Amino acid sequence: MPIITPPKIVQDALNEFLAPLFHNHCQRNHLANYTTGLMIADNKTVAGMTQEMPNASDQSCLNRFLTEVDWDHESMNQARIDWLQQFDDTQFHERGVIAIDDVLIDKSGKFIADSGTFWDHSEQRYKHAQDLIIAHYVHPHSKKHYPLDFKRYKKADQCEWTGEDFKKMTALTIELINRCQEQNVLGCFTFDSFYTCAEIQNHIHSLKNKDKTERGYVGDLKFNRKLTFKGVEQQAVEFAKTIPSSDRKSVVVDGINQWYLTVCVKMPNINHKVRIVILWKYKNDAEPRKILVTNKIHWHAERIVETYRSRWTGTETFHRDGKQELGLGDCQLRDSTGQTRHTYCVFLAHSLLVHQLDKTNVSGMLGVKLSTIGEVCRALFRESVRNLIGWVLEQMEDAMQMGANRTLRLHRVCRRLGLVMR
Repeated sequence: MPIITPPKIVQDALNEFLAPLFHNHCQRNHLANYTTGLMIADNKTVAGMTQEMPNASDQSCLNRFLTEVDWDHESMNQARIDWLQQFDDTQFHERGVIAIDDVLIDKSGKFIADSGTFWDHSEQRYKHAQDLIIAHYVHPHSKKHYPLDFKRYKKADQCEWTGEDFKKMTALTIELINRCQEQNVLGCFTFDSFYTCAEIQNHIHSLKNKDKTERGYVGDLKFNRKLTFKGVEQQAVEFAKTIPSSDRKSVVVDGINQWYLTVCVKMPNINHKVRIVILWKYKNDAEPRKILVTNKIHWHAERIVETYRSRWTGTETFHRDGKQELGLGDCQLRDSTGQTRHTYCVFLAHSLLVHQLDKTNVSGMLGVKLSTIGEVCRALFRESVRNLIGWVLEQMEDAMQMGANRTLRLHRVCRRLGLVMR
């Protein structure tokens, strides 16, 4: 399906905040084409996008735009975040949530930069991939979410081979946290049990909000983590087993009922007091389903659970949409800069689509609300079809006005569309 022109939301973004970041019209045109391809192209590789865009330049031009041309992808990412602050449903909020998680991006090429063999816990197998640690922002009221920034993790043997300094995932995560602090991103951090470690917990607690209070976090606690309550040190799961069912209270978050007990405890190597929330699916369960920990010891259980639940909204939803709808794992460029710019372009495409959620269909159909990223992509596809039909009609009209040369003109139109005229 040929794509004649970028959709309106991409053109508007160029006019509103992207154009000043690029040196000339060609660069802006390449960005528009690439972002459009991520949204609606069938084949989201550089070659595939170029084949689907009759008005685009050769694929080598788009390739060089991603790998060689001088433009600042970090400035583009910051401009995207600044643009989102203009709207009530995406701007930073003191009750917002910053969710941190990593995702494996499958790669088929063995020589793609920063790719390696990683264990995928969800598929229970090793795969060749890149490991991206991404910080996401979730608005507390609209529940709209978007990525803030990312770090690419490389194993020690990869760094040794390339001569780079090896950084642990905790160190990269702390860099992301510091980046959020520098950008004045409001809200509480949340993450799964892998990131709930003393190094990250202590670092977040050492940071300050504008009102001089400590930055907050809510993490998933591993069952074997040690804690001390009333002078007794034991594993978290063993402590949970000592709680009689009569002491467990009901909590309902997002329509889901669970049973909980919350108490303040001390933990080894943690330099501040923490509150844990032990959750059971049913009141008489022997084993807890989850144990949460936070440095916000004055928070009630409902807020702690609600904050942690935003982790799924901010991370897993983006990982799914990024892979299924926006080509997050489709880039096959070997160059590290090209891979980085591709990821930031996916962030840009996702944010433009998020801005359209809960609005009237961008295709112009009245009474239809867009509620998912997939729906917005399909609406943009319908807009692209209308643009194609309008363009073909214009070319046909021009051909008719050419008189004797109209057949030649029609052949040229068909060739540009990749069609065969009989």
